[in-house]
Amino acid sequence: MQQNIYDDVKFFDEYKKVRFSKNSFNELLEQPAINSLLPDLNGKTVSDLGCGFGFNCKEFAKAGAKSVVGIDLSEKMIAQANENNKLENITYINMSMTDIDQITEQFDLIYSSLAFHYIEDFENLIAKIYNKLNTNGVLLFSQEHPIVTAVKNNGDNYVKKLNGSIKGYLLNNYADMGIRKEKWFVDGVEKYHRTISYIFNTLIKCGFIIETVEEPLPSEEALKKREGLSKEFIKPTFLIIKARKV
Repeated sequence: MQQNIYDDVKFFDEYKKVRFSKNSFNELLEQPAINSLLPDLNGKTVSDLGCGFGFNCKEFAKAGAKSVVGIDLSEKMIAQANENNKLENITYINMSMTDIDQITEQFDLIYSSLAFHYIEDFENLIAKIYNKLNTNGVLLFSQEHPIVTAVKNNGDNYVKKLNGSIKGYLLNNYADMGIRKEKWFVDGVEKYHRTISYIFNTLIKCGFIIETVEEPLPSEEALKKREGLSKEFIKPTFLIIKARKV
């Protein structure tokens, strides 16, 4: 069963502080990159897997989507989404994204921001997503980069010079796919590591055509807003993939 860490009170409160920060990695790096790959949404049906607070669902609706279905395992997230980001053509559902096959609606776009690394059975999820997309439908998702999810230690993997400047990143256990447990606000947060080749080959096996792959780098403006973003030129934090059902 998928871990429901976002309903942990301490985790949720700490995550909320980060997510609402305008200088978070989400706002400065991941969101600009993934949203630059969005297709035209006018008149389209959209699902957001791991929709969280519903920010993107509301933006999709405002961009002309005919209907938007936001799915999240966290009751706290869905409650916040219904309270703050609900429009007439948005439906929020409290369930695991792995149960998307239970929804009768078909979609033109299935979107997911930084949630797939919480899913154990990636191939099963991708197969279900493929079946829920209309012909020519798009899957657009981001996840923690496999370079990040690979490491099993819970420390700082940046290699530094004697003067404290960073000269590299220590990658380990890359080929050892499976569960990782780390401390992020609380102990025991569960994520799943997969190699890049496994991710690509799973998408291809399930029938997708991979259109775009991004490992986003910070803009000059982002570098000015947040100290430390320059480390992204040493090691990417995010992987973004746009794939199409044909």
